[in-house]
Amino acid sequence: MLIIGHPHLPFEPLYHIDGIEAIAHTPAGSTLLFAWSTDNIDLARHCSANDLPFALEAATLKDALFAENAGARFILVEPSLAKSVQKIAETYLFDAKILARTEDESQIEPIAYEGVDGVIFAEAVIKVTA
Repeated sequence: MLIIGHPHLPFEPLYHIDGIEAIAHTPAGSTLLFAWSTDNIDLARHCSANDLPFALEAATLKDALFAENAGARFILVEPSLAKSVQKIAETYLFDAKILARTEDESQIEPIAYEGVDGVIFAEAVIKVTA
């Protein structure tokens, strides 16, 4: 199980961006993060075309399916959605890892019992604006 953003473990942050212009304000080779939406299709295409690793926030199972097909490295979901997305990810052999958002260390074990790939703490996400 991946644990990203816990204060006692080393991790590489994700850089939450709001557009292509914000990419210039992130470190080289960093994983970019943005929400899956029709407004961000060009951003996902840009990342894929330029071999930029990216993660997508998915609010629904359908969003997660699109995120996988767009080439996301990680798919971030709320804990309530994590188990069902993980089951679909295993059925269809997703390349992306499913990460459940968490703010509390006590959620790690229940999420692990559900077989989810990992958790991500808010501290792992750095907001970047253009």
